[in-house]
Amino acid sequence: MTAEDEKKQRKGIYLLPNLLTTAGLFAGFYSIVASMHDRYQAAAIAIFIAIVIDGLDGRVARLTNTASDFGAEYDSLSDMVCFGLAPALVMYEWSLTHMIQLGWAKLGWIAAFFYTATAALRLARFNAQYDAEDKRFFKGLASPAAAALLVGLVWVADDIGLQGADLILPSFFVTLTAGALMVSNIRYYSFKDISAGHRVPFMAILAVVIAFMFASLDPPKVILAGFIIYAMSGPVFSLKAPGRGKTPPAPSD
Repeated sequence: MTAEDEKKQRKGIYLLPNLLTTAGLFAGFYSIVASMHDRYQAAAIAIFIAIVIDGLDGRVARLTNTASDFGAEYDSLSDMVCFGLAPALVMYEWSLTHMIQLGWAKLGWIAAFFYTATAALRLARFNAQYDAEDKRFFKGLASPAAAALLVGLVWVADDIGLQGADLILPSFFVTLTAGALMVSNIRYYSFKDISAGHRVPFMAILAVVIAFMFASLDPPKVILAGFIIYAMSGPVFSLKAPGRGKTPPAPSD
């Protein structure tokens, strides 16, 4: 390989992981468009598709040895659209815009913006501290999990026939809580120490089968319940082990 060929190779980007990231970005964009046309169930499902893709692109990059700085930055920008902007707009279009009925018109978009801003702050903190953090845990609720809380509520409500105007206060509370958890110092298990190449106990496979069985019974409710349990796990374990969810103080001189 000549020096010119090596230079061209360095300037190129890896197709497979970035193709997956683009697919996730498309799902987030589609969610916004669907919510603008009152297709809230489709908007929610699109975000969950983006969550699945987000869990795949990084692993595919590592498995195929195609990880790159470009891919990491592209993935972060896609996450901002899919899990920061899109869920806030879906929730606003579905429910928070109806806060005008309570005489609190501005609080709706303020809550949506708060969620968007905290998602951006959470992603920036993650990128800045990624190398220094314990990979087994996230500091603060991950943005895909926070997005799942918002659009999961939308999906379940739409599935049982409730409108956003019927759940104004719960929507407001969930939006603010999800945003606050993202920028908290509470630790959440990341599942990143689970590798596809490692052996697992037989009961672990059985647990996965049972989880799929339960999810197939009523996907919206089961998926939302799963993410609610995960969102609560951080505060619960922090209360059981004081100090675990906090950043240790800097040493004094």
